[in-house]
Amino acid sequence: MERKTVVEGFATSRRDLLLATLLSSLPAALAEGAAASPLNPAQTIIRPPDKLEWKSNPAFLEPSVDMCPLFGDINQPGLYYTLVRWWPGFMSAPHTYTSDRLCVVVSGTWWCNSGADFDPASCVPVPAGSFVRRVALTPHYDGVIRGHPEPVIIAICGIGPVNYALTDPSQPGVRRV
Repeated sequence: MERKTVVEGFATSRRDLLLATLLSSLPAALAEGAAASPLNPAQTIIRPPDKLEWKSNPAFLEPSVDMCPLFGDINQPGLYYTLVRWWPGFMSAPHTYTSDRLCVVVSGTWWCNSGADFDPASCVPVPAGSFVRRVALTPHYDGVIRGHPEPVIIAICGIGPVNYALTDPSQPGVRRV
C-alpha cells in the first residue's frame, strides 16, 4: 500500500514527490548540452571604445570639448544619445536647450552649475556614476575646472532638436577657466 503525505493541502505520494524532483531538474540538465546562438550584429550593434568617433571643437586648437554621437542627432527630431568629453580648464558658457537632457557621468568629475551668471568657482563637482537632469529652458553651464587631473566623459540622452542657445550670444560658447 502506497503511503500518502499531505503537503500544504495536497495529498502526495513518494512516487509523485520523486517524479516532481526529477522533472524540476530536467531544464538544467538539458541546458548543459545546449549551445548559445551566436550574436547577430544586425540585432545587437556594438562599437568598442577604439571605434568611437570623437569630434573636436574646431574653434580651438587645443582640446576643450569633444562630442561622440552614438545614436540620432541632437539637431534633428527624435531620440539621441551622445558622449561629451570636457578637458580640464574648459567650460561651456551659460546656455539653454528646449528639451530636457538626461546625463550620466561615465568617467572623471563634471563641474556643473545653473543660472545665467558665469561663476566657475561656484560649480558643484559631480563624480562618475552620478545622474544629472538638465531641465529644458533653464540656463546652466558645465565643464572641468582648471587644475583637475583628467577630462570628464558624460553620456547624454534626450529628444532633439535641442535648439542650443547661449544666454549671452556676444560671449564665446566655450571658455577657458
